[in-house]
Amino acid sequence: MTTDPDDDELELIRRSGVVLRVGRLSLSSGTGSYRVKASMGRVARALGIDRHEAHVTLTEITTTSHRGASFRTEVTEVRSVGINVDRLTALERLVGDLDAAGRATVEDVTAGLDRIADKPLLYPVALNALWAAIACAAFSFLNHGGVVEILGVFLGAFLGQALRRTMVHRGFNVFAVTMLCALVACLGYLAFVSLVEAVGDTGVPHEAGYISAVLFLIPGFPLVTGFLDLAKMDFSAGVARLTYAIMVLTSAALAVWALSLVVGLVPEPASAPVLGSGVLLALRFAASFVGVLGFALMFNSPWRIAFAAAVIGMVANVPRIYLNEAGTPPQVGAALAALAVGLITAVVAPRLDVPRITVYVPAVTIMVPGVLAYQAVFHISNGDTVEALASGVEAALVVASLAIGLAIARMLTDRTWAYER
Repeated sequence: MTTDPDDDELELIRRSGVVLRVGRLSLSSGTGSYRVKASMGRVARALGIDRHEAHVTLTEITTTSHRGASFRTEVTEVRSVGINVDRLTALERLVGDLDAAGRATVEDVTAGLDRIADKPLLYPVALNALWAAIACAAFSFLNHGGVVEILGVFLGAFLGQALRRTMVHRGFNVFAVTMLCALVACLGYLAFVSLVEAVGDTGVPHEAGYISAVLFLIPGFPLVTGFLDLAKMDFSAGVARLTYAIMVLTSAALAVWALSLVVGLVPEPASAPVLGSGVLLALRFAASFVGVLGFALMFNSPWRIAFAAAVIGMVANVPRIYLNEAGTPPQVGAALAALAVGLITAVVAPRLDVPRITVYVPAVTIMVPGVLAYQAVFHISNGDTVEALASGVEAALVVASLAIGLAIARMLTDRTWAYER
């Protein structure tokens, strides 16, 4: 009995389409291009595709599937760039099960993908905004904020993230949304501190902490995955992700600068509150834990993943702070902290049965120097080139060092990263 060539080609079309859908769901959930390629390749093998090749950027996937003498090339576009850790985890588990089984049918994979795609977000708008507010409030303390600054940042970040979550899910332009939400967060913060000062505060100015209210807009996932894509020699995806991250940062910073110009604010760091060494240490551990936890939950992480990321981030971030205060170059402390995060995650993530990226990106997001990045855009907008270069270069070095630390940890613990072949 011979097989009709047309049937073979139709079957290849069905299998290739399912593989491409895996990539599309992975890419739209915020993972790096190397992870998207790996997931598609594993599903392709399980479906009996002889050879699968893919080119992945920030918003596009081009794939070619080979089976016998036939091949099929497909292209898809992902217009919505977001983060969904819960979906990434479910996709990784599905791909792992297919890999372990060795064989799969199109119907089985499609049913699994339908369940994943149809699953609603874990947290509604109000809860998602609450996680962002908690994270930024913790950031505010680590940036030397006092009680008034922390409460003001909490309110501003809550309002800004609630608006962003609502508008992004309705399809508004991400850069316009970023600028609007930065303005709302800053105005919420300034309204709160103005009210506090009006009802009889001590007279100490609190305006310097308003930058922390927009730190929920830091594109932590694109920054980290962009550098990791570069480390994997995937320059098209890495450059695209970093360009997107820079545009998001610039959009937020320009909005903050415009408001600063109108209101007359300067984004200089506040003076640190006077605390005992033991109390300060305990509060830094608590703020680091809560900050990472908030970011992880904001990324739609299940609680067990968020808790693991928070513990790892706390353990790595506090020593980094003390290294910086001891005079160690910030990029050195960032690289060492990220290396520690990567090595610990290599042990913890497999035991949780989750992708490493879902743990180590939230853990290092709190180390991203968002204040420096905003200060760089503020100064360059005011024509203060020297100050802008100082802040911008330091911020870029720290972010690059975070990625370098994670990449080294990955190379030490993952053979696919240590060898190109």
